[in-house]
Order: sequence, then C-alpha cells, then structure tokens
Amino acid sequence: MFDSLLVFIALAFLLAGFIKGVLGLGLPTVAMGLLALTMPPGQAIAIVIVPAILTNIWQTFVGPYLRDIMRRLWPLMAGTVAGIWLNAGLLTGPYASYGTVVLGALLVIYAVLGLSKISFKVARRDEKWIGGIVGLITGAVSAATGVQVIPSMPYLQAIGMEKDELVQALGIFFTVATVALAFNLTAAGLLTAATALPGAVAMAASFAGMFIGQAVRTRMQPEVFRRWFLIAMILLGLYLAGSALAKIHG
Repeated sequence: MFDSLLVFIALAFLLAGFIKGVLGLGLPTVAMGLLALTMPPGQAIAIVIVPAILTNIWQTFVGPYLRDIMRRLWPLMAGTVAGIWLNAGLLTGPYASYGTVVLGALLVIYAVLGLSKISFKVARRDEKWIGGIVGLITGAVSAATGVQVIPSMPYLQAIGMEKDELVQALGIFFTVATVALAFNLTAAGLLTAATALPGAVAMAASFAGMFIGQAVRTRMQPEVFRRWFLIAMILLGLYLAGSALAKIHG
C-alpha cells in the first residue's frame, strides 16, 4: 500500500512540476488537489511544502527584479505571513474536515478567473493597503488549505508587472508564504520524519517534471495548454468539494 502511495505521489508531482515548467506556476495547487484525493489536506501539505519551497527559491533568483519586487510586495507578504500564523489551527482544528471542501472551491474559483480573462487594476498609490488586506486573506486561506493563489494571484496580475517580473515575483511570494506555512506544520506536528521519504520522492519528481515542462514550453503554445489545465482544475475542484461534502454529511 505504501509503495503504491509513493508511486501516486511521484506521478502527482511529476505532473505538477511539468505544469510549473510550462506555465511558471501551479505546483502546490495541482499537487494539493491531486493528493487530496487520497489524504487529508494537512498530510498533503506536509509532503508538498519542501518541493514547493525549493522550486520557488529557484524561481526567486531567476531575474534582476528582486529589490523592486521586495519594495512593492512587502505588505502582501507581511499580511500573508500574519494571516498564516493567526490561523495556525485550521489544518488540525475542529473544522479541518472542511479543508478539502474549501480546497475544491478554491481550485474552481482560480480556474474560472483564469478562463474568464477578468482583469483587475490596482493603482500604484493603493498597492500597500490593498496588498496588506489581500495578504491577510491569502494567509487565512493558506492556513486552511495549503494553497496561496486566492486572492493573491489576481492581485499580483492587477498591479501591472511585466511578464518576467511577475514570474520572479511569484517565486518570491510563494517562497515566503510556504516557509511561514512550514512553521505552522512543524508546530502542529505534521512535518515529521515520516514525511521525509514521500517529500524526497515529491522533490525529485517535481524537478524532473519542471525540466520536462521547460523543454516542452519552447515547442507548444502555452495558452492552449493553460486553457485545458484550467478546465481540468475545475473538474478536480468540483470532485474534491463534492466527495468531501458527501463524507461530512454521510
């Protein structure tokens, strides 16, 4: 049983890494969505956390925008860290069973926003206070589900960064958020020696998937791939939320 779980983890992270290699994002979102099919969100994020941190650190330093990004995004990052720490018990508390429902709903919202091409704009003068509020909400959502794309992704797209700067900004933001989440997991006793082997398998598969994805990105239309990826996220999210609700009320 354990061997089959490791195979499933490897395949899930190979796919998640491939998507990150093609699109520049999506590894924790896809991995959490797939792992939630077989385990609670708390256990899943304990496996996701190390590959997510390492792949995002790699993405953080690929680009020349580090100083400007830190200057613009510190309220978002500070708010996210505060939101994660203030809601530390959500993964293991009395409402933990609803984490998969929330995760499924977030996958659907994330995908629908991506497919709809809805564009938000945030004026430069409003970035700091809006970024802080968005960070607090993102942190609370992350503490409950392990996913940090809502509402941070729409915000990052709304502040008008160039494509390469946005990719580097995603790496920096997700690194900070996942490190903060790792402290929550350690305090809750979820990040233990038992997660070392699944985490190592996940990390190796993630980097393999990323390298394959980067190679494929030069030969395919990322927009076509992105559309089908988002449709798949809607279906996965609906399935996760529906099956989790059935278990809760069954």
